[in-house]
Amino acid sequence: MKLVRWLLGRLILLFDFLFQPKARKRAPHEQEMVDQQTKQLALYQFKACPFCVKVRRAMKRQNLTIELRDAKNDATHRDTLLQQGGKVKVPCLRIQDNQEVTWLYESNDIIAYLKKRFD
Repeated sequence: MKLVRWLLGRLILLFDFLFQPKARKRAPHEQEMVDQQTKQLALYQFKACPFCVKVRRAMKRQNLTIELRDAKNDATHRDTLLQQGGKVKVPCLRIQDNQEVTWLYESNDIIAYLKKRFD
């Protein structure tokens, strides 16, 4: 079963690489403002998770530079996700607004949030 999951993960990554969406074009000053706002965001993810790929593709389409945190291979990120987010479930978007931190799970909810905030 591990072999099948490994193979499917590699296929997902291959297709993601081959069919990358085009990034949205913004004026340089607009892109700079968006980049400043995305510094408050971090995506906890597994590299080959299809739902994480879906969120990363939406980020690419909107030309968002959000820090990616590997919750599968990095114990520190995994522990942070469990202790602060409440569960090890990916994708999870960590949103810091001033001193308040919100943890947003579910790929469709994350994509809707990003669309609403940055479109």
